[in-house]
Amino acid sequence: MTDETWINETLYPAWGQRFRIVRELARVRSDFQDIVVFESETHGRVLVLDGVVQITEGDEFVYQEMLTHVPLLTHGDARSVLIIGAGDGGVLKRVLQHRGVTRAVMVEIDGEVIRLSKEFLPGIAGDAWSDPRADVIVGDGIDYVRRAPDASFDVIIVDSTDPIGVGEVLFTDEFYENCARILTTNGMIVNQCGVPFMQADELRDTSLRRAKFFPVVSAYVAAVPTYVGGFMTLGVAAKGGSLDGIDKATIEERADRAGITGATRYWTPGVHVASFELPPYIAQHLPR
Repeated sequence: MTDETWINETLYPAWGQRFRIVRELARVRSDFQDIVVFESETHGRVLVLDGVVQITEGDEFVYQEMLTHVPLLTHGDARSVLIIGAGDGGVLKRVLQHRGVTRAVMVEIDGEVIRLSKEFLPGIAGDAWSDPRADVIVGDGIDYVRRAPDASFDVIIVDSTDPIGVGEVLFTDEFYENCARILTTNGMIVNQCGVPFMQADELRDTSLRRAKFFPVVSAYVAAVPTYVGGFMTLGVAAKGGSLDGIDKATIEERADRAGITGATRYWTPGVHVASFELPPYIAQHLPR
Protein backbone atom coordinates (compact mmCIF):
# COMPACT_ATOMS: atom_id res chain seq x y z
CA MET A 1 0.00 0.00 0.00
CA THR A 2 2.96 2.33 0.53
CA ASP A 3 6.35 3.04 -0.90
CA GLU A 4 9.02 5.26 0.66
CA THR A 5 7.04 8.45 0.30
CA TRP A 6 3.37 7.93 -0.53
CA ILE A 7 0.31 6.09 0.74
CA ASN A 8 -2.44 5.35 -1.78
CA GLU A 9 -6.07 4.97 -0.79
CA THR A 10 -7.65 1.79 -2.17
CA LEU A 11 -11.39 2.46 -1.78
CA TYR A 12 -12.06 2.49 -5.54
CA PRO A 13 -10.24 0.23 -8.01
CA ALA A 14 -9.96 2.80 -10.82
CA TRP A 15 -9.70 6.16 -9.02
CA GLY A 16 -8.40 7.51 -5.75
CA GLN A 17 -6.15 9.82 -3.82
CA ARG A 18 -2.74 9.61 -2.22
CA PHE A 19 -0.84 11.35 0.54
CA ARG A 20 2.84 12.09 0.83
CA ILE A 21 4.02 10.71 4.17
CA VAL A 22 6.11 12.76 6.54
CA ARG A 23 6.48 9.77 8.86
CA GLU A 24 4.59 6.61 9.63
CA LEU A 25 3.46 6.51 13.26
CA ALA A 26 1.84 3.08 13.52
CA ARG A 27 1.06 0.03 11.42
CA VAL A 28 -0.99 -2.67 13.14
CA ARG A 29 -2.96 -5.71 12.10
CA SER A 30 -5.75 -6.03 14.66
CA ASP A 31 -8.19 -8.92 14.95
CA PHE A 32 -10.46 -7.05 12.53
CA GLN A 33 -8.49 -4.89 10.10
CA ASP A 34 -5.23 -3.28 9.00
CA ILE A 35 -4.64 0.04 10.77
CA VAL A 36 -2.16 2.71 9.69
CA VAL A 37 -1.58 6.12 11.29
CA PHE A 38 0.78 8.54 9.58
CA GLU A 39 1.76 12.20 9.51
CA SER A 40 0.92 13.94 6.23
CA GLU A 41 2.20 17.20 4.79
CA THR A 42 -1.25 18.66 4.13
CA HIS A 43 -3.87 17.13 6.45
CA GLY A 44 -2.04 16.53 9.71
CA ARG A 45 -2.21 13.01 11.07
CA VAL A 46 -4.31 10.49 9.16
CA LEU A 47 -6.05 7.25 10.23
CA VAL A 48 -6.39 4.55 7.55
CA LEU A 49 -8.34 1.28 7.95
CA ASP A 50 -7.95 -1.48 5.37
CA GLY A 51 -6.51 0.98 2.88
CA VAL A 52 -9.33 3.54 3.24
CA VAL A 53 -8.83 6.97 4.83
CA GLN A 54 -11.14 7.29 7.85
CA ILE A 55 -10.23 10.62 9.39
CA THR A 56 -7.62 13.36 9.16
CA GLU A 57 -6.76 16.00 11.72
CA GLY A 58 -7.18 18.65 9.03
CA ASP A 59 -10.85 18.16 8.17
CA GLU A 60 -12.31 15.80 10.77
CA PHE A 61 -14.37 18.65 12.21
CA VAL A 62 -16.59 18.76 9.12
CA TYR A 63 -17.67 15.15 9.34
CA GLN A 64 -17.83 14.92 13.13
CA GLU A 65 -19.88 18.10 13.57
CA MET A 66 -22.41 17.21 10.90
CA LEU A 67 -22.75 13.59 12.01
CA THR A 68 -23.44 14.73 15.57
CA HIS A 69 -25.01 18.18 15.76
CA VAL A 70 -27.56 17.69 12.99
CA PRO A 71 -29.37 14.69 14.54
CA LEU A 72 -29.11 15.94 18.11
CA LEU A 73 -30.48 19.38 17.27
CA THR A 74 -33.09 17.98 14.89
CA HIS A 75 -34.31 15.81 17.76
CA GLY A 76 -34.23 18.79 20.10
CA ASP A 77 -34.23 16.96 23.44
CA ALA A 78 -31.72 14.13 23.17
CA ARG A 79 -30.48 12.96 26.56
CA SER A 80 -29.29 9.41 25.93
CA VAL A 81 -27.12 8.80 22.86
CA LEU A 82 -25.68 5.57 21.48
CA ILE A 83 -22.58 5.75 19.26
CA ILE A 84 -21.61 2.71 17.21
CA GLY A 85 -18.02 2.77 15.95
CA ALA A 86 -16.29 6.17 15.96
CA GLY A 87 -13.19 4.76 17.65
CA ASP A 88 -11.24 7.99 17.18
CA GLY A 89 -13.50 9.66 19.75
CA GLY A 90 -14.50 12.67 17.66
CA VAL A 91 -18.23 11.91 17.68
CA LEU A 92 -18.13 11.25 21.43
CA LYS A 93 -16.51 14.65 21.93
CA ARG A 94 -19.22 16.45 19.95
CA VAL A 95 -22.06 14.56 21.63
CA LEU A 96 -20.75 15.57 25.03
CA GLN A 97 -20.66 19.23 23.99
CA HIS A 98 -24.46 19.16 24.32
CA ARG A 99 -25.46 20.20 27.83
CA GLY A 100 -28.66 18.19 27.76
CA VAL A 101 -26.92 14.86 27.10
CA THR A 102 -26.74 12.88 30.32
CA ARG A 103 -25.47 9.58 28.88
CA ALA A 104 -23.32 8.72 25.86
CA VAL A 105 -22.62 5.04 25.25
CA MET A 106 -19.94 4.33 22.64
CA VAL A 107 -19.47 0.78 21.34
CA GLU A 108 -16.37 0.21 19.17
CA ILE A 109 -15.53 -3.30 18.06
CA ASP A 110 -11.80 -2.71 17.58
CA GLY A 111 -9.98 -1.68 20.74
CA GLU A 112 -6.82 -1.06 18.72
CA VAL A 113 -8.50 1.87 16.96
CA ILE A 114 -9.25 3.45 20.34
CA ARG A 115 -5.76 2.76 21.65
CA LEU A 116 -3.99 4.19 18.61
CA SER A 117 -6.30 7.20 18.47
CA LYS A 118 -5.59 8.03 22.10
CA GLU A 119 -1.85 7.73 21.48
CA PHE A 120 -1.46 9.39 18.09
CA LEU A 121 -4.64 11.46 17.56
CA PRO A 122 -5.35 12.81 21.05
CA GLY A 123 -6.74 16.13 19.86
CA ILE A 124 -9.69 14.56 18.06
CA ALA A 125 -11.42 13.33 21.23
CA GLY A 126 -9.83 15.73 23.72
CA ASP A 127 -11.11 15.04 27.23
CA ALA A 128 -14.14 13.05 26.06
CA TRP A 129 -12.65 9.72 27.12
CA SER A 130 -12.73 10.75 30.80
CA ASP A 131 -16.11 12.53 30.82
CA PRO A 132 -18.31 10.92 33.52
CA ARG A 133 -21.27 10.84 31.14
CA ALA A 134 -19.34 8.61 28.71
CA ASP A 135 -19.49 4.82 28.76
CA VAL A 136 -16.93 3.48 26.28
CA ILE A 137 -17.31 -0.20 25.47
CA VAL A 138 -14.97 -2.31 23.36
CA GLY A 139 -17.41 -4.77 21.87
CA ASP A 140 -19.78 -5.72 19.09
CA GLY A 141 -22.26 -2.97 18.31
CA ILE A 142 -24.66 -5.44 16.66
CA ASP A 143 -24.78 -7.54 19.82
CA TYR A 144 -25.16 -4.44 22.01
CA VAL A 145 -28.15 -3.21 20.00
CA ARG A 146 -29.67 -6.70 20.00
CA ARG A 147 -29.53 -6.86 23.80
CA ALA A 148 -30.34 -3.24 24.71
CA PRO A 149 -33.70 -2.53 26.38
CA ASP A 150 -36.60 -1.06 24.44
CA ALA A 151 -36.75 2.74 24.18
CA SER A 152 -33.39 3.25 25.87
CA PHE A 153 -31.84 5.85 23.53
CA ASP A 154 -33.00 9.07 21.91
CA VAL A 155 -30.41 9.15 19.12
CA ILE A 156 -28.17 6.50 17.57
CA ILE A 157 -25.10 7.64 15.62
CA VAL A 158 -23.39 5.02 13.48
CA ASP A 159 -19.88 5.99 12.40
CA SER A 160 -18.67 2.93 10.55
CA THR A 161 -16.58 1.95 7.59
CA ASP A 162 -18.37 1.30 4.31
CA PRO A 163 -20.60 -1.82 4.13
CA ILE A 164 -17.68 -4.13 3.45
CA GLY A 165 -15.57 -6.14 5.88
CA VAL A 166 -16.05 -5.31 9.55
CA GLY A 167 -18.68 -2.65 8.81
CA GLU A 168 -20.98 -4.78 6.67
CA VAL A 169 -23.21 -6.01 9.51
CA LEU A 170 -24.14 -2.41 10.40
CA PHE A 171 -26.19 -2.13 7.21
CA THR A 172 -28.58 -5.08 7.68
CA ASP A 173 -32.33 -5.40 8.29
CA GLU A 174 -31.74 -6.95 11.69
CA PHE A 175 -29.59 -4.04 12.81
CA TYR A 176 -32.09 -1.36 11.77
CA GLU A 177 -35.02 -3.28 13.24
CA ASN A 178 -33.29 -3.44 16.61
CA CYS A 179 -32.29 0.21 16.38
CA ALA A 180 -35.93 1.18 15.90
CA ARG A 181 -36.87 -0.95 18.90
CA ILE A 182 -34.36 0.62 21.31
CA LEU A 183 -35.10 4.21 20.26
CA THR A 184 -37.61 6.35 22.14
CA THR A 185 -40.84 7.61 20.60
CA ASN A 186 -39.27 10.38 18.50
CA GLY A 187 -35.87 8.75 18.32
CA MET A 188 -33.65 8.84 15.26
CA ILE A 189 -30.63 7.14 13.73
CA VAL A 190 -27.94 8.58 11.47
CA ASN A 191 -25.11 6.90 9.63
CA GLN A 192 -22.72 7.73 6.81
CA CYS A 193 -23.96 6.55 3.42
CA GLY A 194 -20.90 7.23 1.33
CA VAL A 195 -20.21 9.63 -1.53
CA PRO A 196 -23.18 9.12 -3.90
CA PHE A 197 -21.31 10.19 -7.01
CA MET A 198 -19.26 7.02 -6.56
CA GLN A 199 -21.39 4.99 -4.11
CA ALA A 200 -25.03 5.66 -5.04
CA ASP A 201 -26.06 2.11 -4.16
CA GLU A 202 -24.96 2.67 -0.57
CA LEU A 203 -27.42 5.53 -0.04
CA ARG A 204 -30.20 3.81 -2.00
CA ASP A 205 -29.91 0.39 -0.35
CA THR A 206 -29.48 1.77 3.16
CA SER A 207 -32.47 4.10 2.78
CA LEU A 208 -34.68 1.27 1.54
CA ARG A 209 -33.67 -0.91 4.48
CA ARG A 210 -34.37 1.84 7.02
CA ALA A 211 -37.76 2.56 5.44
CA LYS A 212 -38.91 -0.92 6.51
CA PHE A 213 -38.66 0.10 10.17
CA PHE A 214 -38.85 3.93 10.26
CA PRO A 215 -41.72 6.03 8.92
CA VAL A 216 -39.46 9.01 8.20
CA VAL A 217 -36.34 8.56 6.05
CA SER A 218 -34.14 11.29 4.63
CA ALA A 219 -30.52 12.32 4.12
CA TYR A 220 -28.35 15.41 4.29
CA VAL A 221 -24.93 16.30 2.94
CA ALA A 222 -21.56 17.54 4.10
CA ALA A 223 -18.55 18.60 2.04
CA VAL A 224 -15.63 16.68 3.56
CA PRO A 225 -12.45 17.29 1.52
CA THR A 226 -10.88 13.92 2.34
CA TYR A 227 -13.93 11.96 1.18
CA VAL A 228 -13.26 12.55 -2.49
CA GLY A 229 -15.99 12.47 -5.11
CA GLY A 230 -18.29 15.30 -4.02
CA PHE A 231 -20.79 15.47 -1.16
CA MET A 232 -20.74 12.87 1.59
CA THR A 233 -24.30 11.81 2.44
CA LEU A 234 -25.47 11.15 5.96
CA GLY A 235 -28.61 9.04 6.01
CA VAL A 236 -31.09 9.73 8.79
CA ALA A 237 -34.30 8.02 9.82
CA ALA A 238 -36.79 8.80 12.59
CA LYS A 239 -39.69 7.13 14.36
CA GLY A 240 -41.71 10.35 14.18
CA GLY A 241 -41.62 14.09 13.63
CA SER A 242 -39.90 16.04 10.88
CA LEU A 243 -36.28 15.76 9.77
CA ASP A 244 -35.95 18.45 7.14
CA GLY A 245 -38.76 20.88 7.91
CA ILE A 246 -37.30 22.65 10.96
CA ASP A 247 -36.63 26.35 10.44
CA LYS A 248 -33.33 28.11 11.11
CA ALA A 249 -34.63 30.07 14.12
CA THR A 250 -35.63 26.87 15.90
CA ILE A 251 -32.23 25.32 15.26
CA GLU A 252 -30.52 28.50 16.53
CA GLU A 253 -32.55 28.36 19.75
CA ARG A 254 -31.75 24.69 20.28
CA ALA A 255 -28.03 25.29 19.64
CA ASP A 256 -27.98 28.08 22.21
CA ARG A 257 -29.71 25.87 24.75
CA ALA A 258 -27.33 23.00 24.00
CA GLY A 259 -24.29 25.24 24.45
CA ILE A 260 -22.66 24.70 21.04
CA THR A 261 -23.16 28.18 19.55
CA GLY A 262 -19.73 29.51 18.61
CA ALA A 263 -18.06 26.14 19.24
CA THR A 264 -18.14 24.82 15.66
CA ARG A 265 -16.02 25.29 12.54
CA TYR A 266 -18.39 23.91 9.87
CA TRP A 267 -21.86 23.45 11.37
CA THR A 268 -24.10 26.50 11.67
CA PRO A 269 -27.90 26.75 11.88
CA GLY A 270 -27.94 27.88 8.25
CA VAL A 271 -25.72 25.01 7.11
CA HIS A 272 -27.91 22.63 9.13
CA VAL A 273 -31.10 23.66 7.33
CA ALA A 274 -29.45 23.86 3.90
CA SER A 275 -27.83 20.44 4.21
CA PHE A 276 -31.21 18.78 3.66
CA GLU A 277 -31.60 20.50 0.26
CA LEU A 278 -30.28 17.65 -1.85
CA PRO A 279 -29.14 17.93 -5.46
CA PRO A 280 -31.36 15.83 -7.70
CA TYR A 281 -28.57 13.34 -8.46
CA ILE A 282 -28.53 12.50 -4.75
CA ALA A 283 -32.25 12.88 -3.91
CA GLN A 284 -33.22 10.36 -6.61
CA HIS A 285 -31.74 7.57 -4.47
CA LEU A 286 -34.10 8.16 -1.52
CA PRO A 287 -37.42 6.29 -1.20
CA ARG A 288 -40.27 8.24 -2.77
